[in-house]
Amino acid sequence: MITVTALCLLDEANRLLLVRKRGTSMFMQPGGKPEPGETAAQTGVRELSEELGLTVPAEELTLIGTWEGPAANEADTLLIATVFLCPLTAEPRPAAEIEELDWLDLGQASVRHDLAPLLTDYVIPRLRDRRDARA
Repeated sequence: MITVTALCLLDEANRLLLVRKRGTSMFMQPGGKPEPGETAAQTGVRELSEELGLTVPAEELTLIGTWEGPAANEADTLLIATVFLCPLTAEPRPAAEIEELDWLDLGQASVRHDLAPLLTDYVIPRLRDRRDARA
């Protein structure tokens, strides 16, 4: 079992920022595992800085859910992810273990076969629901 924090950053066109870690094939949200004593929000803030060079205060993260599902890059592993909506404060730049960035139009997710299960099963439906509720 792995516990992580994942972050949803949307651009002005309502596209979701995705990352692909070095040596993997699946795209997912930025984020990662907590260090000892960190809250989920603190983990998110640290991971944003390490992976994308972005600075966002923890109080600007909005919890959108906590889900369990299969880990994308580790066979036979359960993932427990706390997911936050996060403001996009600057242009993200791949750093640390991030090899590639991509922007996903939420309406095009079904044609992609390189998305993490957490993203397709839970996060994208929740983001669509939020978008539809605002419309």
